[in-house]
Amino acid sequence: MTAPLDSTLVAQFLSDNPQFFEEHADLLGEIKLSSPLTGRAVSLQERQMEVLRDKYKTLELRMSNLMRLASENEAIANKFHRWTQILLQSEDVGSMPHAVAGGLKTAFEVPQATVRIWGTAPDYLDEWFVKGVSEDARIFANSLLAPYCGANKDFEAVRWLDDPSAVVSTVIIPLRKPGDKQAFGLLIMGSQDANRFTSLMATDFLVHIGETSSTALAWLLA
Repeated sequence: MTAPLDSTLVAQFLSDNPQFFEEHADLLGEIKLSSPLTGRAVSLQERQMEVLRDKYKTLELRMSNLMRLASENEAIANKFHRWTQILLQSEDVGSMPHAVAGGLKTAFEVPQATVRIWGTAPDYLDEWFVKGVSEDARIFANSLLAPYCGANKDFEAVRWLDDPSAVVSTVIIPLRKPGDKQAFGLLIMGSQDANRFTSLMATDFLVHIGETSSTALAWLLA
């Protein structure tokens, strides 16, 4: 009795001898394979075309996703540019907190946004952006190594927004000078839409917003 050929050896033979089907072209039409698409038996040539079409569709979908991501990133970059323009148009250092928060609402269409800063120069001790900050809030700010993005868990910082009861999802960004571990403030954004800010979102642009805000607001510190 002839021992059955090992499929691995057959595959290796065909790989090592690509001219095999050139020498036996008639086999291309005779060999029948089951199509996973239609369930019917198809020739080797037809099956190869199905595989190529499937690969093409996969590449087409991947390209479509890349183009979508590129378009979304371009839109965010344009919004970031508009926001930085608003910051540059700020009349003085004291108006910068309003420019940061108001600019985010205008450029990024964020429903609610605000900032709180501590350790400011004496000239700003009576301003709105230094009030209502507890020691717990400062400890919380120092514990944030990256922006928080997700559900509102009754954060104290969210209560600084104009309408905290309406906030379902939020972004909380610590403000720090470059190289400092201690935060000197918090930037908060809020939305009534649970899907506006989620834990699955990429935070690259939020980090950039935090860095830009920190640079702009550091001039208020003592």
